[in-house]
Amino acid sequence: MPLLRQFALAALCCAGGTGVWAADTYPNRPIRLISPNPAGGANDNIGRVAAARMGEALGQQVVVDNRGGAGGMIGAEIAARAAPDGYTLFAASQASHSVAPHTFRKMPVDVIRDFAPVALFAQVQNVLSANPAFTPSTVQELIAAAKARPGTINYASAGPGSASHFSGLAFAKAAGINIVHIPYKGGAQAMTALIAGEAAFNFGPAAASVPLIKAGRLKAIAVSGTTRARALPDVPTVAESGVPGYSIVGWFGLVAPKGTPPAIIARLNATVRNAVSSGDGAKQLINMGAEPASMKPEAFGEFIMREYRRYAALVKDAGLKVE
Repeated sequence: MPLLRQFALAALCCAGGTGVWAADTYPNRPIRLISPNPAGGANDNIGRVAAARMGEALGQQVVVDNRGGAGGMIGAEIAARAAPDGYTLFAASQASHSVAPHTFRKMPVDVIRDFAPVALFAQVQNVLSANPAFTPSTVQELIAAAKARPGTINYASAGPGSASHFSGLAFAKAAGINIVHIPYKGGAQAMTALIAGEAAFNFGPAAASVPLIKAGRLKAIAVSGTTRARALPDVPTVAESGVPGYSIVGWFGLVAPKGTPPAIIARLNATVRNAVSSGDGAKQLINMGAEPASMKPEAFGEFIMREYRRYAALVKDAGLKVE
């Protein structure tokens, strides 16, 4: 069965009177949101914004349960095995649903088959920034320099399989250039190397890049999404700078165990969309360098499948596999 159809069936499973009845009484106790990230990290903090705002709207606490490790698969397995009653949700992301399925040789769960999409709530752009001493200051100048000196210009990433790695990989492929990937042990180390001049440029998350750009320690060249970032309105996108179709964004959303009643999913979706689209929820996300986002469950499922297929090709190009 095609993957998209599997995902659609997961979202629609258990339709009928039971789902409607459950939604009428839901929620009547706290909801557990499993975060596959360590507490206090950027990804976890973004999920906590949604959890807090949802709890206020639903009248029940949304408790974040951190279960980090194995590329998010420890938490994913716990969530997938939970009862499909709306009281266990999973904080899905690019890492768990786009990258991990194609990098791990053995997966404890099928993130497409075993989950139903609930709601997208945030996207995060990366900023193509460079050391101030690096001569190119535009995307076209960078491409020209790379074509003039193939295999000599390097870029830093937070490690193999990271968003910064894939952003650079997709950029090189779309622009038709040969650049050298230098993986570090995390985003902070990559930024430190960039500032020190060990690397020429990188695609760093907006939350980490913007303060350094405003302080003059890095220079912004472009942003990775389809629209300009609110924090850097004068910085163009890679696509509008001469690489049509380029777009790499991190995303965060909620999924539920397969079989969760559609009526409950619909209520959760409406709650999340309202919680992050305006007010304190939106402000908190923007302050973290994220952009509030929303989609209906069906559209979110289609979005996940597009990202799933896209990263299958990127992972293959990178030759990434984890035992």
